[in-house]
Amino acid sequence: MYRVWNYVSNYSLLLIGGAALALAWANVAPDSYHAFVDYPLVQNFLIGQAEYEGGTLSRTLTVHFLINDVLMALFFAIAAKEVWEAIILEEGSLRGRKAMTPLIATAGGMLGPVLVYLGLAVFLGILPDVGRGWAIPTATDIAFSYLVGRVVFGAGHPAIRFLLLLAIADDAAGLVILAIFYPTGEVAPAWLLLSLGAAIAVFVLANWLPRRLDRGDQLRQHSTWVRRRLSFWPYLIAGAISWFAFQEAGIHPALGLLPIVPTIPHADRSFGIFAEAEAYLTDLLNWIEHRLKMPVQIILFFFGLANAGVEFSAIGAPTWLVMAGLLVGKPLGIFALGWFAARVLRLGLPDGMNLADVFVLGCVAAIGFTVALFVASVAFPAGAIQDAAKMGALFSFGASAVAIVAGRLARVQKVEG
Repeated sequence: MYRVWNYVSNYSLLLIGGAALALAWANVAPDSYHAFVDYPLVQNFLIGQAEYEGGTLSRTLTVHFLINDVLMALFFAIAAKEVWEAIILEEGSLRGRKAMTPLIATAGGMLGPVLVYLGLAVFLGILPDVGRGWAIPTATDIAFSYLVGRVVFGAGHPAIRFLLLLAIADDAAGLVILAIFYPTGEVAPAWLLLSLGAAIAVFVLANWLPRRLDRGDQLRQHSTWVRRRLSFWPYLIAGAISWFAFQEAGIHPALGLLPIVPTIPHADRSFGIFAEAEAYLTDLLNWIEHRLKMPVQIILFFFGLANAGVEFSAIGAPTWLVMAGLLVGKPLGIFALGWFAARVLRLGLPDGMNLADVFVLGCVAAIGFTVALFVASVAFPAGAIQDAAKMGALFSFGASAVAIVAGRLARVQKVEG
């Protein structure tokens, strides 16, 4: 991702715009809003919401399914790209000792919210009803957190890089949680062999084999032919197959592109998420990401529109559980394990950061929003509990104000640049 401020600003405005429109629509004309979200586009289709009638499977492609299960796969593919590069590249941000403190702090930023959420649920005696929502407050919205982090710390503060490392690791863990703990139906893992086969086939035929044939050829004729003639099409076909396999396997199909991302040719270096220099990387993986920029922004507008339409009367116990997990559990968890890593394990903090900065950073990371909304939509069936949990995800944007106040009280020194 490149031209950071424009990208994140556009992303944020479109997503907020979709969410605001959904909130207004759902509270003014709830019947027409839900009719729009659940509108059947195609009946008895190959993909869609599955229903069993008399032992016969039928699928309906609705607006909600199209947005959440099909189009959001592109959003998660971009997240997976950043995670993959951070792990695989020699200078990746999630490799080596330099990443250990942020990684351990990330564990705290996930464990803290879970403990607070479940602890309060047990205290209130509602654990059986709301227990499945434990993962909702573990989310960190990268773009919103980055925006608020720049306001609190300034663009040149080392806490910004720490925050991005934490958010990328949080995304990686979130993808694993979605795949394991929130299946969309009865799990049929044998279908994942189809996804694996598609990934291996496209990697061998469109990536490894051309490079193998180009050994000793400085012009790299085979790789150039594949890049120019076939472009992204083999990976699109493999992605469609993998997506379908995830649907049939009972794993959320929005994660269906994840096995394909590592097979796409990528640069041997990365400037990091939101770095402007990323615009000059011309490998196929970055080329695809650059061209997904605008479509994903539009998708996120419709994601906000299709998921944030909650009536204010839906506010209830799950709302406060999600908010407590994010606003209390995440800052405390990040601070506690950040302190443990820096002081007890003696891994230290980046130059220019102190423990007060870690706590403030935890407040910034408490903005769950996009991913928290997504998890809420899969954790609970449509109804009062899901709506209340979504309201907590929406209200988590209030963490931005908490982070700004915490930064002032901790006397954070802004570093511009």
